[in-house]
Amino acid sequence: MQYSTATFASVVVVGVGALIFWANPRRNVNQSVFAVSLAVTAWLAFSQFAVSSESASGLVWLKWAYAAGGVVPLTLWLVKESILTTFLLEGAWFRRNFLWFLGAAAMATVPFMEVFIPSYSTDTNRVHGWGYYLYYAGLLFSYGWILQDALRNLKAVTGVRRLELQIWLCGGCVVAVAIYALLGLGAITQQPSFRLMGPLAVLIFYAGTGYAITTHRIFDARQIVLVGVEKTTLVLLVAASAYVLKGALDVFLSEPFSLIGTTALALWIAVILKGWLDRTFQFLPQGVAARQAAFAAAQRETRVENLETSFGALLEGWGQTEHAVILSGTQGQLRGGGIELVEGSVVIQAMRQLRWATPERLARERSTPARVAVSDFLVRHRLGVLVIEEGPALTVVVGVAVGASRRPYTYPQVTQLMELASIMQAALERAHFSAKAQHTEQLATVGLLGASLAHEIRNPLVSIKTFVQLLPTHHQDPKFRDKFFKLIGDEVGRIDQLTEQLLDLASPRAYEAKLIELHPLLRSSLDLVSAKAAHRNVEFRTEFAASPDAAFTDASAAKQVMLNLCFNAIQAVEDFRGEQRWVKIATRNTAGGIEMAVADSGPGISEEMRPKLFLPFQTSKSTGFGLGLAICSDILANLHASISVDPPVPGQGATFRVTFPCQPLSS
Repeated sequence: MQYSTATFASVVVVGVGALIFWANPRRNVNQSVFAVSLAVTAWLAFSQFAVSSESASGLVWLKWAYAAGGVVPLTLWLVKESILTTFLLEGAWFRRNFLWFLGAAAMATVPFMEVFIPSYSTDTNRVHGWGYYLYYAGLLFSYGWILQDALRNLKAVTGVRRLELQIWLCGGCVVAVAIYALLGLGAITQQPSFRLMGPLAVLIFYAGTGYAITTHRIFDARQIVLVGVEKTTLVLLVAASAYVLKGALDVFLSEPFSLIGTTALALWIAVILKGWLDRTFQFLPQGVAARQAAFAAAQRETRVENLETSFGALLEGWGQTEHAVILSGTQGQLRGGGIELVEGSVVIQAMRQLRWATPERLARERSTPARVAVSDFLVRHRLGVLVIEEGPALTVVVGVAVGASRRPYTYPQVTQLMELASIMQAALERAHFSAKAQHTEQLATVGLLGASLAHEIRNPLVSIKTFVQLLPTHHQDPKFRDKFFKLIGDEVGRIDQLTEQLLDLASPRAYEAKLIELHPLLRSSLDLVSAKAAHRNVEFRTEFAASPDAAFTDASAAKQVMLNLCFNAIQAVEDFRGEQRWVKIATRNTAGGIEMAVADSGPGISEEMRPKLFLPFQTSKSTGFGLGLAICSDILANLHASISVDPPVPGQGATFRVTFPCQPLSS
């Protein structure tokens, strides 16, 4: 076991060191860590040879192991220098660190001297000279000096440099001192198990550190400790429970059934204890709260602008920072926060490969032009983490600045942000589709108005044409001129009003609620559909009873909703072909605001259609997409208004009721 542990540890150490060097061979930290790995590998290998060789050669290999161990502090000092300074192998740097090289040379030379282990020393009677104790004193002094220097510099550095100081310098020194303490205990107690724990400690340290670095992931030490404590507690509690259960069930059941029952109950207890421990330790509670807030915003908001505002505030709170960006787009351009990126840009292409990026990850990786572009993007926009999420029709890039603590984002936090980005991408994609559907429905409404508008415009044009034809023979008549000029002004104003209403309806816009008078708006909008109703032989009735009629809504939105309901009612009455053919628009004051009702004498709404009436793509017509009522519902929800349909009454048509608030409400 002793041989295999040391051998396996040496292979792991040199392998991890090589991987770290290969990840970015130009980075000084990676070069220095590789030097540490070579020194530790030599120490492990020579120690293994010393144990497995014969007495005479074993002592020689032991001295080589001590020599390799004496070089390790120098390599750790080089790691510290490469983290904190610009590592340059030049004269000034060598002069400044001359004592470290001199000390390493002495530590590597003294094991071969007679004052270290005299030649008359044997395995059964091992004698140590004064050089042996001086060697250990020098090692402890070196590791202590490196540790205190690293702790002192921790206050002045941030980001990946702070983490590397904690891991390589603080962690490495603690592990080294612990290993030599174990070796000392082994020498005093003559127990080989203490020597076995040294390679095992190196193996654990390098395996965990190497995994974090070679996978470009940064972990929070506190989080790792908490996870370890939780797992240990869970194992101990479940094991104790299983032991008690096994003893109790053995009294009543045979061995096979007792084992099955114990396993089932232990698994059930493990599930319960896992949930309790998660709540007790509160792993990353800000991530749970952010996820819940993201789902709430996605359900509450349907407009792209509102979603981006809500998600931006959420990201700033999650990262405890004052700066976050959300870039999204569907037509080759990603925009947001004053930033624009082309779909095929180097940054986007690189992010599609990386999926997530932090300055710390990019610093550890092998440098490429694409990664340099991403790094420059992070620096230019003051971002500490960047993730990308792609859907069928929408790409979203989310970036968050470094928080107030100046700590880099850990890998658990990156996974949280990727989950939040997935929620945001789905919500924004839905909002983009909704906006496109609204625009499509607006254009469909404009198309329905075409014939009516042509009829309305034709009448004033005929009048103007007639007067123009009579003008050459009646231009001397003052009454004719006055009548002509008045008619021209009125008719041109009429045409201008109709076209403005049509353009206002067709133009996509962000709705904004404000206080308006509802009745004048309804009357002006009814002019657009009156000709269509008359052409279909449908009677229009109005009953504007609301007083006052001031409602807090958006004029264009109210107009689109009213026109959609009117067109639906006209078509229902026309298709029904009953004796009475009418559509009625009425208003009244209610406790919740002002209610606008659109009723008709059509066949009503079938029971099958009623539950899914306001869902998209639900229609009983032979034409259209079934988007009108769903869009009306979304528009009104954004304006804190509501729409409903009356229960069916035999012999009567459908009645839709829209309630507009009379005062602004908070979102």
